[in-house]
Amino acid sequence: MRLLAIIFLLLFIAAGIVFGALNADLVPFDLGFAQLSLPKGGAMLAAVLVGWILGGITAWLGTSFAHRRRRRDRGERKAANATTA
Repeated sequence: MRLLAIIFLLLFIAAGIVFGALNADLVPFDLGFAQLSLPKGGAMLAAVLVGWILGGITAWLGTSFAHRRRRRDRGERKAANATTA
């Protein structure tokens, strides 16, 4: 299974290198406070990385809030059971 994952990873890395080489034109970006020009491949990689990071943060926050809520509810149930017993 690990070998299959490594093969897929190498395949996608090779595809990214080919994509970057075929799209070497510069793309201008105006951020309002700065202007920069990146190759299309670099802009695509930056967009994927930003999306990956934001998705990871969103997933982490969603699970951590759910864990906190479960822990708090469990504590409230224990406190309620202790007062009724």
